[in-house]
Amino acid sequence: MAMAGFLIGDTKSSIRMVNLLKFRKKASYEDGRETDLTGEEAYKIYAKDVSTIYLPKVGGKIIFSGRVSRLLIGEVEDLWDMVAIAEYPNKKAMLKMISDKGYRESEKHRSAGLEGQLNIETMS
Repeated sequence: MAMAGFLIGDTKSSIRMVNLLKFRKKASYEDGRETDLTGEEAYKIYAKDVSTIYLPKVGGKIIFSGRVSRLLIGEVEDLWDMVAIAEYPNKKAMLKMISDKGYRESEKHRSAGLEGQLNIETMS
């Protein structure tokens, strides 16, 4: 994640992070562990932990999650597999979450499951 400048500017307003996700066919863990999990299955382990433990701990929540079904306008070589939107009370809450030791352990499943991700910060 490109964190340079993340805490510059408004750090008190709520933010929504739009996540575009592309799953690996088979999960691949950096520590080399053997697994029969697909990328999506590994990511779901991470997503469950984030939505039930780490987001609530900092006052955040998932406000949308869904599979990409088609592209209506525009051109891309390959569609993303899923879109998820997480809401945080502010940027500091997100930073606190991703700094949590338990979160960092769960994050290994995210990394193992994803071929690619765009994480887009939005504010209202």
